[in-house]
Amino acid sequence: MKAAHIAVCTLLVLLLTETQVSTAVTCSPTQLSSCVSAITSSAPPSKLCCSKIKEQKPCLCQYLKNPNLKKFINTPNARKVASSCGTPYPKC
Repeated sequence: MKAAHIAVCTLLVLLLTETQVSTAVTCSPTQLSSCVSAITSSAPPSKLCCSKIKEQKPCLCQYLKNPNLKKFINTPNARKVASSCGTPYPKC
């Protein structure tokens, strides 16, 4: 019983921490620099790239509205990288 109580408390702390982290994202397209080689070639995305895409997911629509960034993000390879990372391509 005590072990179950500790497990539930730990899970709650993790969930609350995750919520705070996801709401505190600073949109910075330079955070996606680790994805450049995967987007511009057929190379698979790195683990760092995937973690950055997931971190920057709330910002992707903002990036798509920027004409300078849109030409990189709105490509078949960028969609493939997002899919490979398990991050759905945004519908803005």
